Amino acid sequence: MKDNIIQFAICVQNQDCEDLELLKLYQVLIDNSAAQDNYIRIIDESGEDYIYPKNNFIVINFSSQIEKTLLPLFKKKMSA
Repeated sequence: MKDNIIQFAICVQNQDCEDLELLKLYQVLIDNSAAQDNYIRIIDESGEDYIYPKNNFIVINFSSQIEKTLLPLFKKKMSA
């Protein structure tokens, strides 16, 4: 994962992680330490970030135009 890329991931499994919603799009925070242990750091609805097993998600690499559209929407949702 590159530090200058904004990433998003879709939840595809939530077994033992009931706070995750299946098929929901989440913003990913780069966490190299978590990645080494096969985890991913996700920002949830509260605006807090937590680590989850990486196999619960599919990381989506959007074009920069789509990322520029999505990121303000995620920030607006978190501040509401």
